[in-house]
Amino acid sequence: MAASSQTLPLTVRGLGRSASSPQGGIGSLMRPYEVMIILDVTLEESAMQAVLNRSTELIESMGGQVGRVDKWGRRRFAYPIAHRTEGYYVVVDFSAETPLVDELGRSLRLADEVVRHKIVRLPDTTVKKAVLVATGPDDE
Repeated sequence: MAASSQTLPLTVRGLGRSASSPQGGIGSLMRPYEVMIILDVTLEESAMQAVLNRSTELIESMGGQVGRVDKWGRRRFAYPIAHRTEGYYVVVDFSAETPLVDELGRSLRLADEVVRHKIVRLPDTTVKKAVLVATGPDDE
């Protein structure tokens, strides 16, 4: 029994994680994210654009990179949300570190113009496929 206990690694929970692991540690990674923002349809176009500008400026000011900003426009809800039946949908792709995502979520939660939002981390394989589609096939 003594021989088998010597072959077991001597680790403590939490130690042994790589420095760049998603769970934290020294040195973090830029990860791809997508945020869907549903804005109040009663807002004017300038007010909607101001919310988007604030969000993208927050991402860039904290070291993130904004990718595609896709305005879906006015859509009907499947069920009423906060006594509203419609919302203006916007999808923003960006790359960021975890603290930035937390701050963006806090900012959107506090914004009165935002009816609802959802931030999702995109799988790395999806991002690689999107890059290949955007750049096109190699013509060698």
